[in-house]
Amino acid sequence: MRKYAFCHKRSPDVSATEQTPIRDGELMAAVDLGSNSFHMVAARMEHGEPRVIDRLRDAVRMAAGLHADGSLDAERRTRALACLARFGQRIAGVPSMRVRAVATNTVRQLASPQAFLTAAEAALGHPIEVVSGREEGRLIFLGTAHDLPASRGPRLVIDVGGGSTEFIIGRDLAPLHTESVQAGCIASTLRFFPGGKLTRARWQHALSEIGVLLQQFAEDYREFGWQDAYGSSGTAKSIGSVVQAMKLSDDGITPMSLATLRDALIHQGRIATLKLPGLVAERAPIFAGGVIIMEAAFAALGIERLRICESSMREGLLWDLIGRAGGSDPRTASIDALAARYAVDRAQACRVEATALILFDQVARSWKLDADAREWLSWAARVHEIGLAIAHSQHQRHGAYILRHADLAGFSRQEQQLLAAVVELHRRKPDKSLASALPLRYRALAKHITALLRLAVLFRRARRAESLPQMQLVAGSKSLRLKLPATWLEQHPLTEADLQQERSPMAELGVKLEVSGK
Repeated sequence: MRKYAFCHKRSPDVSATEQTPIRDGELMAAVDLGSNSFHMVAARMEHGEPRVIDRLRDAVRMAAGLHADGSLDAERRTRALACLARFGQRIAGVPSMRVRAVATNTVRQLASPQAFLTAAEAALGHPIEVVSGREEGRLIFLGTAHDLPASRGPRLVIDVGGGSTEFIIGRDLAPLHTESVQAGCIASTLRFFPGGKLTRARWQHALSEIGVLLQQFAEDYREFGWQDAYGSSGTAKSIGSVVQAMKLSDDGITPMSLATLRDALIHQGRIATLKLPGLVAERAPIFAGGVIIMEAAFAALGIERLRICESSMREGLLWDLIGRAGGSDPRTASIDALAARYAVDRAQACRVEATALILFDQVARSWKLDADAREWLSWAARVHEIGLAIAHSQHQRHGAYILRHADLAGFSRQEQQLLAAVVELHRRKPDKSLASALPLRYRALAKHITALLRLAVLFRRARRAESLPQMQLVAGSKSLRLKLPATWLEQHPLTEADLQQERSPMAELGVKLEVSGK
């Protein structure tokens, strides 16, 4: 696939705090709302690396409170919010731009995730983004890769969480293959061992069902191959500790050690009374589900040895923060790759982007739009026509569908919803409900950059390289006043008509558009 190079320059006139590299001595923090445990890591930048200075963890076990209808048990919700309030107190002094908080599988499964997130963000004091399983895998690999010895060969990383398990093959710091399956240590324990009873028949049934899930990608993974395999997060560490304490292996987890561990679990028979060397009491209620997922993974992928890695997604979040601040944002690469995949007219996208940014720079101060808002407008301009690959009619809706459902590295689900809303609103009569359905922090941003994108698309309707007139765009709180040379308007009657017709759609966005000659 060819690499797209879009024209994109930041303007020194933008009234915003630019994203600057994280310097030595600066604080940063990562919060991971996992299905089993919530984690908070605070770090200080030292010699170009995050040095962890504090960790907090709480086994909230959100997945255990998730009901079949997508609702969350009141007790688990209360515990989750109390945990986040404690985390929030600890990182209260860390600048917001240096904090990343993400939620994973259980929040993804909620019927009304925003209801929980609104309360959770208030408790934490920072925005919380919901990430897809594949984005979760990318962050996991980023964290583990920085913690492992340098290697040129591919590596396999397995992370068994409370509600899902991620499998990543990558090389150096880059994930090459990422899969996420709906099988976690909490969910599997509750599903396959109801009442806490461990039997060989139940174990074999569970092994078979999980194996079917893994067969969807197992052959491709085996064919690609890897040099070493690693397990990250609590389940792998817990199994590794028990294996070592039982003297089943002195170097990670092996198929033989898992088989012996399985027999020991079945022999004890009940989860409530489970006791094994090296197994902490907190982990015992969900240990069986983790072991059976790991055994199924070993069988499906032909793993001979799995070593334990101390780092995981929260460390990956810290490294992702550092990358974004230093100008290495994976979201930009995702946007450009998406434009290439759907054969976007690069020249037209570049013209629209450049025009939109000219307009942005004139209203940024009045609308209090920062450098991040400028980036969002740039990204939206680059992919506003991806829907044309499906059909011209309603292509804004086709494009929005792609943006909502594609796996875009670096983007959270809410961020993809924002981008999709802007693309869907950029032409025809805008549906006001699209913006109002976004998280509150994105609603005004969506309306503002949509208004600017609509004007840019209108001015570039001819789809050819031509100079634009001298435009003066003045923004009020809910208005835009556009002044153009009167002679130019006379020479471009189609554009003048389009601008007059645009007043009604702009009003739907809550913006009063006025156009005049000068």
